[in-house]
Amino acid sequence: MLSKKVILTGSFGVGKTSLFERFINNKFEDKYLTTIGVKVGKKLVNTDKGDLSMMIWDIAGEVAQNKVPTSYFLGTSGIIYVFDVTRPSTYRNISEDLEYLKSINKLTTIKVVGNKKDLVSQEDLDKLLEEIPLPVNLFTSAKTGENVEKLFHDFAVEMVG
Repeated sequence: MLSKKVILTGSFGVGKTSLFERFINNKFEDKYLTTIGVKVGKKLVNTDKGDLSMMIWDIAGEVAQNKVPTSYFLGTSGIIYVFDVTRPSTYRNISEDLEYLKSINKLTTIKVVGNKKDLVSQEDLDKLLEEIPLPVNLFTSAKTGENVEKLFHDFAVEMVG
């Protein structure tokens, strides 16, 4: 069976751990707990192209991605860069962060995800898309579960294919 490593990265407090918990354990916790270091989980994803064992690494949030140890990215097949749709500070440096991530792992697929969709209107999301200089792959809500399975399933299909 194919196995791939995927990293959840982004600023602190954007909901990386909440996305991790929603996807791996179908749970959501309202209480904020800072991730220290790395939390690793595994889930089997079934696709039309075959099954994929996804090893998800939830790494501690940093304002600047160059503060994350580069060793975390070794062997990574995919990166999910998460930002908080309610906090502009979490996506102001998105271009620089993505350039840095691409420089340390050139072959990795990167998805940009706006989390906490449940806290804003569709009109706010549309305005946000105009503000952000790069394409956002998906908006999710770890709290409601909206688009969380879709995010990981679509990523798995891309990595298997």
